[in-house]
Amino acid sequence: AALYALRNEKKVLILEKESFGGQIATSPRLENFPTIPSITGSEWADLVFTQITDLGAEFELEDVESIKKEGDSFLVKTNYNEYECSAVIIANGVKPRKVGLPNEDELTGKGVSYCAVCDGPFYKGKEIYLVGDANTALQYALLLASYCQKIHMVTLFDKLFGDAILINRVLQNDKIDIRHNMSLVSLNGESALESITFEDTATKERMTFATDNVFIAIGQVPQNDFLEGLLSLDKGFIVTNELMETEIPGLFAAGDTREKENKQVITACNDGAVAAMSAVKYLNNL
Repeated sequence: AALYALRNEKKVLILEKESFGGQIATSPRLENFPTIPSITGSEWADLVFTQITDLGAEFELEDVESIKKEGDSFLVKTNYNEYECSAVIIANGVKPRKVGLPNEDELTGKGVSYCAVCDGPFYKGKEIYLVGDANTALQYALLLASYCQKIHMVTLFDKLFGDAILINRVLQNDKIDIRHNMSLVSLNGESALESITFEDTATKERMTFATDNVFIAIGQVPQNDFLEGLLSLDKGFIVTNELMETEIPGLFAAGDTREKENKQVITACNDGAVAAMSAVKYLNNL
């Protein structure tokens, strides 16, 4: 979005609350982006960041708390500042979905992790437990298998969901053991994770495994609570038309934050380009 806005000679400020690149920056390998056979997510994000900053994009690490429309302008309030602008593109992606267990938050970072790229190296040479069955989990399984002793991949259903090429790689990897029809019901430990308990979805039998790690990759959820009351949301996702326009003139949305069928890097890039061109047209008509 920034790239297309900048190439149309608009001033761009990017507000990011964590680190540039979003979800893809934590992906161990990106292999479905045209012209690039294989690249890490962080490398790809760095290339995009360099490209747009070279074109003049401004960048601030701040958390957006609210957006208000005042006449033809928007007031964007963050945890540090307030900014006035003529158009806003929301491209804040999604965050990892949590299981929702009682002490999940307390044990996050103490054995419970949602990012194999970030935390996997801490468990080099060890046995790993991984919960999930789709593309993110498949990628994590392959990454962890490259330097860990054994990967116990536990899925809620009786099959894997994701790209066929990833499924085949996982099934052919001798270090990855797959256990189907298992629901994670307990994270055990106080100051750190000590064991995890699963329940067989068919027999209801419970099994506890001693471990100091579990990687959870069960999907993503939108981060649009700050938009409640401002925009129409569908299960938390922003509703737009094909031009990335929301119901508020001058306010656009792009990427996984919007309600859409396919959430991929290439579709997010498409959304960003369309949103920027729609925003440019809107600004030129003010």
